[in-house]
Amino acid sequence: MIRQKLQQRRHKRNVLSLVALLLLSMASGCNQATQETQAQQTQESPAPQSEQIRVVATFLPIYWFTRAVAGDRAQVEILVPPGSEVHDYQATPADVQAIATADVLVKNGLGMEDFLEGTIKNAGNPNLQQIDASSGIQTIGEISPVEKATDHDHDHGHSHGHSHDHADGNPHVWLDPVLARQQVENIRDGLIAADPANKDTYQANAAAYIQQLDQLHNQFQQSLQQYPNCTFITFHDAYPYLANRYQLKQVAVVEIPEDQPSPGDIQRAVNAVKKYNAQAIFAEPGVDNRLLQSLSQDLNLTVQSIDPLEAGPTDPQHYFTAMSENLQNIKAACQ
Repeated sequence: MIRQKLQQRRHKRNVLSLVALLLLSMASGCNQATQETQAQQTQESPAPQSEQIRVVATFLPIYWFTRAVAGDRAQVEILVPPGSEVHDYQATPADVQAIATADVLVKNGLGMEDFLEGTIKNAGNPNLQQIDASSGIQTIGEISPVEKATDHDHDHGHSHGHSHDHADGNPHVWLDPVLARQQVENIRDGLIAADPANKDTYQANAAAYIQQLDQLHNQFQQSLQQYPNCTFITFHDAYPYLANRYQLKQVAVVEIPEDQPSPGDIQRAVNAVKKYNAQAIFAEPGVDNRLLQSLSQDLNLTVQSIDPLEAGPTDPQHYFTAMSENLQNIKAACQ
């Protein structure tokens, strides 16, 4: 009888122990599941990003390159509205305010942004870091001829009204994909110096954009190598780097583009075509080309379009769209 009761007690204790173990196991499992759920939620919820730096880029190509490198890790603004004449741009109070509150200013340099010196001074931002996108680039002056305007031309009612001194070298380096690559590298290094916490992102973004620039350069090389020394006339001294890179020859009739070529410009174009045995005449988007069309018929030359990339959408990919169109037009002109 006693033995039977002892066995019953032992059986009861074993059952209770088993129940306790089951309850403990269930509690542990629930706790582990809760921890795993919390960990999963932590992984799925992005960590709060550090405050973005504020970057101001001067004009469109520099803005494209800066945006491409910065991605979503910086707020990037543009000073000169796309389509405005950079060479003669006058700063506004909004520009002063933008620079006053910026962490970084990115410029092309080489005398392109004459308005900057006074604007930066007026902004009074002692913490502003500046990135010169053209730093270290070997500049050129008049590597190809520039047919100068004469006082006689100006007496006939057409004044260019621009002062565009190339004492620092021609500033239009962004039109050469190889030099554009160097500008992107300078911007990358400058942003890393200003915002080292996002170094990896800036490096990755720059590498992706540079890969596209290298592909563009290869396209230009392969397409234009069969037209060595092709000579073209322009109404803007903007393409000597592009011409030099791909063994072409630019002859600029004027240094700064006008809304409409003057009779003097047209006469210089005629003289240049004959003097240099030019194969094409290039006009830029937004210019009244009626006189050029008439001229091209007289000279039996085609007028093609070439874009200096100072106007257009703000998408950084537009650089490649516009440059590809330039390539096709140059190729067509030189055939």
